[in-house]
Amino acid sequence: MAIWIILAIYVILMAAVAIVTAKKADSLTNFVVGGRSAGPWMSAFAYGTTYFSAVLFIGYAGNSGWNYGLWAVLIGVGNALLGAYLAWKLLAGRTREVTRRLKIKTMPQMFEKRYQSKSMKVFAAVVIFIFMTPYSASVYSGLSYLCESVLGINYQVAMLFIAVISAGYLVLGGYVASLLADFIQGIIMIGGVAAMIFFVMRTDQVGGVDGLARLVDKMGEQGMLSPTPSMVVGLISLILLTSVGTWGMPQMIHKFYGVADKKGIKRGTIISTVFCAIISCGAYFVGSLSRLFYSSVPTVDGQQNYDLIIPGILGHLPTILLGVILVLVLSASVSTLSGITLTSCSAISMDLIAGAIKPNMDRKQTFTLTRVLCILFIIASYLIASIKSPILMLMSFSWGSIAGAFLAPYLLGLYWKRLGKKGAWAGMIGGLSVSLILAVASGFNTANAPLFGIIAMAASFVICIAVTLCTKREPVNEEFFARSEEEA
Repeated sequence: MAIWIILAIYVILMAAVAIVTAKKADSLTNFVVGGRSAGPWMSAFAYGTTYFSAVLFIGYAGNSGWNYGLWAVLIGVGNALLGAYLAWKLLAGRTREVTRRLKIKTMPQMFEKRYQSKSMKVFAAVVIFIFMTPYSASVYSGLSYLCESVLGINYQVAMLFIAVISAGYLVLGGYVASLLADFIQGIIMIGGVAAMIFFVMRTDQVGGVDGLARLVDKMGEQGMLSPTPSMVVGLISLILLTSVGTWGMPQMIHKFYGVADKKGIKRGTIISTVFCAIISCGAYFVGSLSRLFYSSVPTVDGQQNYDLIIPGILGHLPTILLGVILVLVLSASVSTLSGITLTSCSAISMDLIAGAIKPNMDRKQTFTLTRVLCILFIIASYLIASIKSPILMLMSFSWGSIAGAFLAPYLLGLYWKRLGKKGAWAGMIGGLSVSLILAVASGFNTANAPLFGIIAMAASFVICIAVTLCTKREPVNEEFFARSEEEA
């Protein structure tokens, strides 16, 4: 009963968010970028809650914690320093300035403005839609494992719960609702992670701080205290994929578009870094304790399933705390899903349909279409997730493919005037192709997905630079590199 009461409170909060923000989502601009008036706390929490979902808590934390022990916490450190701090320092200010000045609302529009290529905008929109769908499906699956394994809540019911909450506040309030919901959910996530660590440490299996000494002994028995070359490669790959890889993810970059002013960027950088450190390091730390709870990886139909590790650990906690943890993971999942949905659907409606297929569509029709697509996208993700498959299998290759396609043209395009349309096209197609070729050649072996993603991103940078330097210099896009009075 306590779990359902906690869930009911959460639902009421999200319903209140939808009602309060519904009137503010009265135009396409307000619906997609919230009028570009978000403060640092809202922006930073939106970035952090979109960054982390059930994929972290159920997928990566359990898998990495088992395979790397306490070394897995380094992934969380990398997420905070590279995925948050360095991302905000390098990308936030410049992205905010250029998207505000040129009235850019989506990443495909940024590519169009930067490289003066409408076809690149259309291509980017298609890539986002195709590869974001399995990623969003993985968000459903992660929470569902927790609900079914620990709480006995039906898998389909759990996914439907996520879909209804996400669609409810997102379709009514758009980006404004997403910001407010993410702020509330960010507070829930911080409190939930703190409670999770505290009570997991107090379980009989861990036994407080003394349990860490026993964990170190177990790591020594498994040869994990001194990382092997394969462990080092695996750790670095995960750190880079989950940290630097986010720099090219449209739903993450989108959070920079709506920051109100330059001061918000400075404060948001610190807030986002601290938030990410708490959430990510906390999740990986709990995952690193897994060998104190298990002698071997849990299996399903004779196959190892790392997604069951964290739910199994949480099964040792008091019932009322499970309700808090459930809302923690639910908050992470819903915020990520809403960010992915808004990014994907705005790209399809504004950049593909209104931008190419039906160029005469007016803003009101585009606004309505975006809302309808949000509902359809959430339903499609729900249907895909209904077919059970391991969470990492659903999203690993999509993350690497998107980052491989977008990161180099986006990051280099912000600062390197010499990069032109030819180099950007080559890097975009090259990075995506490398990711897909490696995935197919490996038989979609998820164990290598992080490494493949890193190779794809690196290949994209090399191709962008090589093609640019080996081809005729293209005219500089002076409009893109002009500075507003605020930035001058």
